[in-house]
Amino acid sequence: MSATLRQTWDLESLFPGGSKSDKLRATVQALQEDLNELLPQLRAAGGAADASHALAGFILAAENISARLAEATSFVGCLQAQDVDDKLADQWNGRVNELSALDETAWTLLEGLLAKLDEPSWMELRALPDMAPIAFALHEARQIALEKLDADREILITDLAIDGYHAWENLRDAVVGRMKITVEENGEKTVLSVGQADNELDSPDRSRREAVFRAWTQSWSDEAQLCSLALNHIGGFRLHVYGHRGWEDVLQEPLRRNRMSRETLDAMWQAVDESKAALVRYLERKARLIGVDRLSWHDVEAPLTTDAVAKNVTYEEARDFIVKHFASFSEDMAAFAHQCFERAWIEAEDRPGKRPGGFCTSLPVSGQTRIFLTYAGVPSSVSTLAHEIGHAYHQHVMEGMPYLAQQYAMNVAETASTLAELIVSSAALAQTQGSGSRIAMLDDKLRRSVAFLMDIHARFAFESAFYEKRRQGMLSVEELNAMMLHAQQESYRGALGEYHPEFWASKLHFYITNPPFYNFPYTFGYLFSAGVYAEGKRQGAPFAARYVDLLRDTGSMTVEDLAQKHLRADLRQPDFWRSATAVALADLEEFLRATDDM
Repeated sequence: MSATLRQTWDLESLFPGGSKSDKLRATVQALQEDLNELLPQLRAAGGAADASHALAGFILAAENISARLAEATSFVGCLQAQDVDDKLADQWNGRVNELSALDETAWTLLEGLLAKLDEPSWMELRALPDMAPIAFALHEARQIALEKLDADREILITDLAIDGYHAWENLRDAVVGRMKITVEENGEKTVLSVGQADNELDSPDRSRREAVFRAWTQSWSDEAQLCSLALNHIGGFRLHVYGHRGWEDVLQEPLRRNRMSRETLDAMWQAVDESKAALVRYLERKARLIGVDRLSWHDVEAPLTTDAVAKNVTYEEARDFIVKHFASFSEDMAAFAHQCFERAWIEAEDRPGKRPGGFCTSLPVSGQTRIFLTYAGVPSSVSTLAHEIGHAYHQHVMEGMPYLAQQYAMNVAETASTLAELIVSSAALAQTQGSGSRIAMLDDKLRRSVAFLMDIHARFAFESAFYEKRRQGMLSVEELNAMMLHAQQESYRGALGEYHPEFWASKLHFYITNPPFYNFPYTFGYLFSAGVYAEGKRQGAPFAARYVDLLRDTGSMTVEDLAQKHLRADLRQPDFWRSATAVALADLEEFLRATDDM
């Protein structure tokens, strides 16, 4: 498996012609026509809410539209990610956002109809052959309708959000698209895109990443005023909607979306807090190893400068590495990963004009996925590849299920991806003999623990504080910087010598308008995957099939029920989370011993 691989993804097999695709145009037109036909029927059905068979027909029609719209939306997102200057793609994004609002309107009307069903009609609907496989999703939709405003007001909110709420996210995207990071080092200037600069922040060369970090923070400071407007108005819109619905807790929606209870969230954070002292020991040791009193923000994610990490990892080597180690857990997962590379489902090329970060997006009509990142040839890039392929595998095993039964929440989505990372890193560590290489790999695993247990916790603390203060009015750039700095200092237990107060501006996740609190699900997924991994190690090869069963259930259960069924664990208690953090930090003592005399 050493042949040269294509590093740009195949989008032509989906919608030939890119942003000028005739097929995309036809798909969008057909979606518009189908929604124009469905919406009047749903509005007229208000007086016949007990007609279970008719309602089932509406649900199947809406499900079909949503799947096709998801396909078009994913494709447009790929176009925008691969080229931030593709103005036609931006126009298509506006178009699919309009259709998404209509689609949301259709589901709001359906939720209202479900809420009006009397109990016998509701039970009859759930028992219909086409409805039984999506009964959980229907129950969820019915409950949501009971918590929201009436359908007309919810539809008004959706309509106003297009040019209000979501427009602020689009504005922030435009800011990122135009940004250039000018790095001056040794008298030479280098102009980087945001994505390229983000990769450079992980450089093993401390002088290089320090120079990039200075330019990075200055660039985000220059754009902070626009970012603060976007963040303030996104938060304000959300709080106004919650106020009209009578929702006092800003976590009500994200917890509902992640199908988890507040008790589970609190138990998880309790265990995370208890793990911080151990992580501080790691950070202090790493500071000593790179020759500083305390780490700066740009040091935390950087690899230790050993021969093992200085070596460039080719894209082909990354493919071989991932496929080999996935096979130690599941041959099926390994075969799927190989397919992702061979079928060019991955956009990995390092070039200007791409968006920063990485993602995996599903194409439910095609039964495919696409993965986006900027591959930099360093171990963190290999980890990102494994992470995103884990997402793709999750979607792969759900193929053939009804679209509504495939709608798993973000927290369990992060379980599949972080488990994939853990499989690769643990298998690689087990086969590594040289002390330098082993230390580098231990450091890589512990850096991920810091990311999920400290960095993500700081984001959660910042966002919680932001919404609390935003109730009282707009926050200035200075206030946002101070809140971010405080959250980082608290979460890292004061272990760093320099933080990143502008992080609130630079992190996309704070600006995503669909799911609020785009942070705690990452920690949930990381720790839940550690528990799943421990169970897999205990059971051996037979667990691979059980893991597929667990993934297939993620769209049809709360996380508490999922854990009880497949792991016999109670997520509302801290014991599971304590055992999971123990797995995550299992390599700490070896790292400290191995570096004791360095």
